[in-house]
Amino acid sequence: MVVVLAAPLALSAGCWWGGDGVDVTVRGDFGKVPEVEFPKGGPGDSLAVETLREGKGPAARKGDLVVADYVGYRWSEDGRKLLASSYQKGQPGAFPTGQLVPGLVKAFEGARAGARVVARIPPEDGFGAEGDPKHQVGADDTLVYVLDVRAVYPRSAGPHGQRQAPLDDPGLPKVADAPAGRAPVVTMPRSGPPKGLQVRALVRGDGPAVRKGQLLVLQYAGYFWRNGQVFDSSWSKAGPRAVPIGTGQVMKGWDRGLVGQRVGSRVLLVVPPSLGYGKKGLAQAGIKGDDTLVFVVDLLGVN
Repeated sequence: MVVVLAAPLALSAGCWWGGDGVDVTVRGDFGKVPEVEFPKGGPGDSLAVETLREGKGPAARKGDLVVADYVGYRWSEDGRKLLASSYQKGQPGAFPTGQLVPGLVKAFEGARAGARVVARIPPEDGFGAEGDPKHQVGADDTLVYVLDVRAVYPRSAGPHGQRQAPLDDPGLPKVADAPAGRAPVVTMPRSGPPKGLQVRALVRGDGPAVRKGQLLVLQYAGYFWRNGQVFDSSWSKAGPRAVPIGTGQVMKGWDRGLVGQRVGSRVLLVVPPSLGYGKKGLAQAGIKGDDTLVFVVDLLGVN
């Protein structure tokens, strides 16, 4: 793990000690709500990261997606306050490490599944001089996170399971693999789009079935039926994403088409407008109200 510190940290029996004399004490088992005790006064002005429990498996790198349970506090001379807790929400957080504040990027760097990491993040490594009013973080607030890492999904993660026979339906798109790190190549048929939702497993995964209400980690690309162009792709952006599935927080076509599929699968979805963005479309993505959308989705994991 690469750690940037103003002074060394010493670790003792489940506690995190700041080398500048400011200490935060963390107690409790991995995966359960941690007890966090703050000293009197304000925080130090340096970034500090410590691993209280080592994990196993691949180490997280910038650009990977980390799924973790967490508590997050703000801390200043005026006191401290719990801002967020995945334990209260009942679902872990998904952290795309290419899109986090610098202090969290450094906190996750090198972390492995099963690790408990504590980070003290001063404003310059957090939200900066303006803070983040939306999340109740002021300009002088230091952030403190306790992070229990459940899983790490690298940018290169893809399907695993039994590859199915190529689709022989002339009314459905053809899907061809692309080089690692790129969206699959999809060729649209010359016919008009089907009226209903179409779901086909291109790779049948060897993992558990996706259940309603789970946090689903995936790679995906979306294409217009009308011209085959890509309008969105995790491969060309921040890497794997995570979405709550089956609960109405994504388009109906995804909820209906992905629940019940197995982890490890690569799935082709053809989504009619009524199960996509409806008659209004989505102008910022160039999606019209009558657009049929095609998705290739790799189901990487559930949490």
